[in-house]
Amino acid sequence: MSINISSHFVFELDEPTDCLMQFEAASLPEQEISSVRTLLDPSDTAVRVPAQDGIGERIWMRAKGRVEVSYEAEATIARIAPDMSSLDQLPTHMLPGEAVQYLLDSRYCRADQFQHFVASRFGSSTGGKRVAAIRDWVAHNFSYVPGSSNVQTDAAESFITRQGICRDYAHMVVALARASTIPARYVAGYAPGVSPQDFHALAEVFLADPNNAGGGTWQLVDATGMASAMDTVKIGVGRDAADVSFLTTFGPNRFLESRVSVHGN
Repeated sequence: MSINISSHFVFELDEPTDCLMQFEAASLPEQEISSVRTLLDPSDTAVRVPAQDGIGERIWMRAKGRVEVSYEAEATIARIAPDMSSLDQLPTHMLPGEAVQYLLDSRYCRADQFQHFVASRFGSSTGGKRVAAIRDWVAHNFSYVPGSSNVQTDAAESFITRQGICRDYAHMVVALARASTIPARYVAGYAPGVSPQDFHALAEVFLADPNNAGGGTWQLVDATGMASAMDTVKIGVGRDAADVSFLTTFGPNRFLESRVSVHGN
């Protein structure tokens, strides 16, 4: 599937400030990125560094005043997405080192708070069946309400209010999967079915690879129902939203404007 992407955002800084950005689609075996056009104004201090797990790149910039960022690209997706319910759970001693960090608590996803809940609510299932049950539970019990959460809202608060946006849905799935001893990480991406259109967030879980005995595979999960594995273009991954924000400034900023457009062909 081919996906056309366009994003644009503007912010302002009163003093020279370090900024870390991650908004470009990652070049991966499962998604080929072409026709790339990135414009940074100003651009004289921009430096690229590898992002979390080597998926995508982050851009460092030190700037003052108005900063304008524009990005356009085309992505062709060739991702394998087996039926989630058919995938087994890997024993913890067989998890590769890079997956273990995604069992641990993070800023927005305190999995230890949900261990009793997942045992009582999903105790009859394991592996992909449990992930599918978690996805369906979040989809059924949460309401998508723009403006109902903020940058401080974590999975525990979302669990209480049962509402939020894609970021909150992803944090909830990640926390419940980790509480089930299934590695889970947060994914930032672009997807054509998102409404209102914006940078999208979903979860990704590490389960047994049906085509590689003893191996594992990362599988996308979107409890909002707005995106699927076959139309999501990954930007980056992290423990939660703090790791993969499209903009992090190490000082005050005024965010002025943001536009995202994603279309599938």
